[in-house]
Amino acid sequence: MSLASAEAATAAPINALRHIEWAPVIAGAVAAASISFVLLAFGAAIGLSSTSAWPERGLSISLAFILLALWVTVVQAGSFAAGGYLAGRLRSGTGGAVVERHFRDGAHGFLVWALGVLLGAALAGGAIVGITKSLVEGGATVAAGAAARGVQPGEATQTAALDMSVDYLFRAGSEPLPANALLGPPPRAEVMRVIAAAVRDGSLSPRDRDYLVELVGQRTRMTPAEAQRRVEETFVEARAADAKLRAAADRARKLAALAGFLAAAGLAVGCVAACAGAAIGARHREEGKALRVFGRERFW
Repeated sequence: MSLASAEAATAAPINALRHIEWAPVIAGAVAAASISFVLLAFGAAIGLSSTSAWPERGLSISLAFILLALWVTVVQAGSFAAGGYLAGRLRSGTGGAVVERHFRDGAHGFLVWALGVLLGAALAGGAIVGITKSLVEGGATVAAGAAARGVQPGEATQTAALDMSVDYLFRAGSEPLPANALLGPPPRAEVMRVIAAAVRDGSLSPRDRDYLVELVGQRTRMTPAEAQRRVEETFVEARAADAKLRAAADRARKLAALAGFLAAAGLAVGCVAACAGAAIGARHREEGKALRVFGRERFW
C-alpha cells in the first residue's frame, strides 16, 4: 500500500465524523422542545378547564386521559417534525452521493429527536426533584402530626382511613355518661392498631372483639349487645374503606402503566416525525423550494 493510500484510509473515519453538523441539530432540538412546551401548556390549560372536581360535571377521567394521550402524541409528532425540518433545511448537505446525503439528512433528524428527548428528560427531572422535595416536606409534617397523636410515622398512612370509623366507635350512646365519669381520652392509637391488624388479617379475633366491646361499653354506656353491634359495624366499614383504597391504588397503577406505554409510543412517533421532517427539509433545500404555510411562503 502506498503512503497516499494509507493517509487516505486513516483520514476517512475522521472525516466521517465531520458529516454531523451540530448547529442545525441543536437548533432543531431547541425548536422542538419550545414548540412542545407551548403546545403542552396550551393542552393542559384546555384540559383543566374541561374537567371538574364535582361529580357529573366536565369530562370523565377516562375520556380526559384518552384525549391527553392523543394530544401528547400529536404534539410530539408536530414539534419533532418541525425541529427535524429545521435541521434538514439548515444543514449544508454538500458532498457525497445522493444516497449518503439522504441518510445523513435522516440521521440529523434522529439526532434532533434524541437531543430533544434529553432536554425534555432534564426538564422533567427538575420538576420531579421539586415535587419530591414538596412530598418530603409534606411527609415530615404528617409524621409530626402523627407523632403528636401517638401514632408511629410508619403507621400514619395505614391508619389515616380509620379515623372516621374510630370516631363512630366511641360516639356516645342514647344514655349520657354521668357527670362525675372521669375516663380520660379514649385510646385511639391502640384501637386503630387493633382494627388495622384485623383488616389486614381479614377477621377480628374474639380476644380483640371482647376488648373493644368492653371498651365501647365503658365509654358509651351501651349494653354489651349494642356495643358488639357497633364494633362489628366499625370493622365492616374499615374493611370497606380499605377495599376502596386498594381499588384506587390499583387503578392508579394501571393508569401509570398505560401512561408509560403511551409516552413511549408518543416518543416513537416523534422519532419518525423528526426523521421525516429532516428528509422533507433537505429535499426543499436541494430543490430550492420555499416553506409554504397556508399557501404562502413563510419564514416568516
